[in-house]
Amino acid sequence: MTTDGQDKDRKEAKHKAAMEKKKAKVDASIEAADTERGVAVLLTGNGKGKSSSAFGMVMRALGYGQKVGVVQFIKGEQLSGEELYLRDHCPQVHFYQMGTGFTWNTQDMSSDIKAAQDTWDVAKPMLADASYDLVVLDELTYMIGYKYLNDAEVLQVLANRPESQSVVVTGRGGGSELQEIMDTVSEVKDVKHAYKAGIKARKGVDY
Repeated sequence: MTTDGQDKDRKEAKHKAAMEKKKAKVDASIEAADTERGVAVLLTGNGKGKSSSAFGMVMRALGYGQKVGVVQFIKGEQLSGEELYLRDHCPQVHFYQMGTGFTWNTQDMSSDIKAAQDTWDVAKPMLADASYDLVVLDELTYMIGYKYLNDAEVLQVLANRPESQSVVVTGRGGGSELQEIMDTVSEVKDVKHAYKAGIKARKGVDY
């Protein structure tokens, strides 16, 4: 018959062995990752949180004193919490918002296409400027999906940005070619959303 103390010792030994094995695996993975360059991240899927995740990376970059550019496609004229904070507290961030509202609000394809192209013209110089450590292109995938922008040009610019620069693209879809050129692709799944239960969008949470 084993004592409680012996059972505890066995559990501790088993846990220690498992953690040693896990640590060795993690250390080996870190050692194998020896390429130093910027990364391209795509945050897609039908769930909530893609833009929020991108702005989390903005805060992370600012914590290291890095130069950041943020370009928002589609977003409306109402100022978001992110824009308010960056405008009032982070003047070092180059923030640009298309500001025309959602396509189902404008109902004007020609105007939307021009606004998208004007906004892309703001983003392109950032993606060619090595002084930017991070560029966020929020909701860019919709501009590709709606054919408001030339997808071949967008992919070429993203693929040929400065080697040290990281870029984050958000939005549903975007196509397989976009996914192919990205280093990291994460899909946010919609499991449950308060809006579907009739709960209004919450300031500080949803916008």
